[in-house]
Amino acid sequence: LSTTAQGGVNTSVNQPSGHCNIIGSGIFISPKGVLDHAGSVGFSLIVWVLGGGICALGSLCYAELGVTIPKSGGDYSYVTEIFGGLVGFLLLWSAVLIMYPTTLAVIALTFSNYVLQPAFPNCLPPYIATRLLATTCVLFLTWVNCSSVRWGTRIQDIFTVGKLLALVLIIVVGMIQIAKGHYDALAPQTAFEFIKDPSVGQIALAFLQASFAYSGWNFLNYVTEEVVEPRKNLPRAIYISIPLVTLVYTLTNIAYFSSMSPQELLDSNAVAVTFGEKLLGVFSWVMPISVALSTFGGINGYLFTSSRLCFSGAREGHLPYLLAMIHLKSCTPIPALLVCCTATIVILCIGDTHNLINYVSFINYLSYGVTIAGLLYYRWKKPKLFRPIKVNLLVPCSYLVFWAVLLGFSLYSEPVVCGMGLVIMLTGVPIYFIGVQWKNKPHWISSAVERVTYLGQRLCYVVFPQDDPSEIQPLTEKSEL
Repeated sequence: LSTTAQGGVNTSVNQPSGHCNIIGSGIFISPKGVLDHAGSVGFSLIVWVLGGGICALGSLCYAELGVTIPKSGGDYSYVTEIFGGLVGFLLLWSAVLIMYPTTLAVIALTFSNYVLQPAFPNCLPPYIATRLLATTCVLFLTWVNCSSVRWGTRIQDIFTVGKLLALVLIIVVGMIQIAKGHYDALAPQTAFEFIKDPSVGQIALAFLQASFAYSGWNFLNYVTEEVVEPRKNLPRAIYISIPLVTLVYTLTNIAYFSSMSPQELLDSNAVAVTFGEKLLGVFSWVMPISVALSTFGGINGYLFTSSRLCFSGAREGHLPYLLAMIHLKSCTPIPALLVCCTATIVILCIGDTHNLINYVSFINYLSYGVTIAGLLYYRWKKPKLFRPIKVNLLVPCSYLVFWAVLLGFSLYSEPVVCGMGLVIMLTGVPIYFIGVQWKNKPHWISSAVERVTYLGQRLCYVVFPQDDPSEIQPLTEKSEL
C-alpha cells in the first residue's frame, strides 16, 4: 500500500463531539439509580443540581487546559504533556478498555430496552434479545462511521431531534400535571421521606449515577485543534451548555415525579416508557421511539469520540500504529473504530446496567481528578506560561475536594465494582514498559508487528495521514507497539 493518503482525518467542530452530546441516554436511565442511592425524591433532585455544578467546575478547568495545551485528545493529551508518558498511557488504557466501551454498552442496552419494552409491557425484555439488538445497533453505526465521516455527522444532527423531542415532551406534560395539582411526591413534607436510611457511601454512588448522565461535558476538548477561536468558544460552550443541561435534567426528574411514585420509578425498567403509558394514552408510542432515536445518536457520538482517542494515542506511539491510520478514500479511522466496536460488544455480554454505570463513572471521575490535579501541577511547574484562560484556584481545589470524597466513599461502598476498574487500569503498567519503553525489542517481535500492521492495512485499506509525515517512518525504526 502507498504510505500517503488523499488527506488527513476530516474532523471539524461541527461533528458529533461537542457539548451537544451531554444529553443522551443517561437522563432516561440514571434517575432510577440516583433515587435508589439517594433514598428520597428531594435529595435526588439536589444530587441532580449539584452534579451540574460539579460539571461546571470541571469544564472551567478543562477550558484553561484546552487553550494552554492546544492539542486534540482531551484528558490523555493533557496528562501526557504534564505528567509524562506512563500516566498518560494509563489514562488511555483505561479509556480504551473501560470508559468508552462500557459507556457505549450502557447506551446500546438502553436503546434495546426502550425499543423492546412496548413488546414486553409486563416483564423485562429477554436477555438475549436486548444483547442482540444492542450489538446490531453498534455494528451498524460502526459501519456507518467507517464508511463516511459525513454520514456520521448527518446521523448525529438528525437524531439530536429525537432526544430533544423526548425531553420537551416529558417536561411539558409534567408541568401540566403539576399545574393540575398532581405533585404529591414533590411536596416538601413527602419529598424528604427516605425510602431507606441514607449513608455517605450511598450518596456518593448517587452522584456517580448522575455523573453518567452528565458525561460528555469534556468532549469538545477532544477536538481542540479543530475548534474555531477556542479562547472564546470553549468558555462560551460551558456557560451556555452546562446550566441549560442542568435545568433540563432537573425539570425532567420533576416531571417524572409528577405522575410516578418513587416506588413506581424504582420498579420501572424504562422510566420514560412508564411515564408515557401513564400520561400519553394512545400516543404513548411516541416516548420509546423518541428515546430510541436519542440513544441511537448517543452511540454514534461516542463511537466518533472514542475512535479519535485511539487515533491520538496511536499517533503518540502509545497504541499500535495501525490505529493511527485512515482509509485511503473516506479518511475514516477504520482500525480504531473496529477496536472500539469489538471492546463494546465484549462488555455487552457481561454486567448489569447500573453496575456498569458505577463502574464507568468511577473511572471517569478518576481520570477527571488526575487531569485537574495536573492543572495545579502545571501552574506550579510553569508559572510564567501564557494562559489565555486562567481560572481562580478555588475552582480546581473545590473540584478536587469533592472528587476525593466521592471516590473514597464510592470505593468503600462498592469495593468490587470500583476496585476492578483500578486493577484493570494498573494492568497497563507492564504493558507500557514492555510495549512503549522497551526500545530494543528482538527483531522477530518488530517483524511480527510489521506483518500484522501490513495485513491490517490491506484488509482495511488504510494508510498514515498525509499531513503527518513523521509517522510514515518504518515501524522497525521506532520499535514500539
